Amino acid sequence: MLEPVSLALAAAAGMAGGAMNALAGGGTFATMPALIALGLPGSIANATSNVALQPGAIASAWAYRAGLGPLGGLSIRLLTAITFVAGLAGSALLVLTPSDLFDVIVPWLLLLAFLAIAFGGRAAAWLHDRVAIGGKTLVVAQVLLGVYGGYFGGGVGMMVTATYGLLAGASPKTMAAPRTLMLATANSAAAIVFIALGFVAWAACLPMIAGGIVGGWLGAKLGRRLSAGAIRAWTLVVTASVTCVFFWRAYA
Repeated sequence: MLEPVSLALAAAAGMAGGAMNALAGGGTFATMPALIALGLPGSIANATSNVALQPGAIASAWAYRAGLGPLGGLSIRLLTAITFVAGLAGSALLVLTPSDLFDVIVPWLLLLAFLAIAFGGRAAAWLHDRVAIGGKTLVVAQVLLGVYGGYFGGGVGMMVTATYGLLAGASPKTMAAPRTLMLATANSAAAIVFIALGFVAWAACLPMIAGGIVGGWLGAKLGRRLSAGAIRAWTLVVTASVTCVFFWRAYA
């Protein structure tokens, strides 16, 4: 059982993570550091963060369900099935990764997520104007995204956005529904594995879930008032800062 201060920290981190996901993604950058600060090993913190943010991911996918349809010539059911199986594989890979090794790997995953948030959209637009790639490549990319989503998941929303823009020619508006569904699917697959194998620290997870629900609602309200530039700048500052802290923690 956590002390009141620790409970408050977990709830506040969940609120921040829920707000970030509602605004631009990257909620893991708020929840995972807080869980590590509470004394959880990196792999357990990552699994707990995944489960804590899952209700918000499912709610978002449900809200966008009317916009679902084929993507890049492939059915949404096929892409969902691929993502679920790949998410199971990614989460199993996390379970098999020793915690000390994960602590060394995670700064690079955070850096990858930061680069996806910072440059993914522009890179996809630039490549899409110059490259035409078929459905088989989209399947391979979906497998890799599902594995990454199950293993870590930080910044995967922007990675999916960039991938769909490049490989399926989807506009930001049309990709919102399939993107949120794929994120929820990969996270659900991972949550099943993490819960079944006892990788979730429920004492921290439950207040974080409550905070995430509140933060998601507040983030949606705030998102209607803030400019896209302000949201992007705030997200980049948070993600860059957390990435630097994890590099210092792993290699200093």
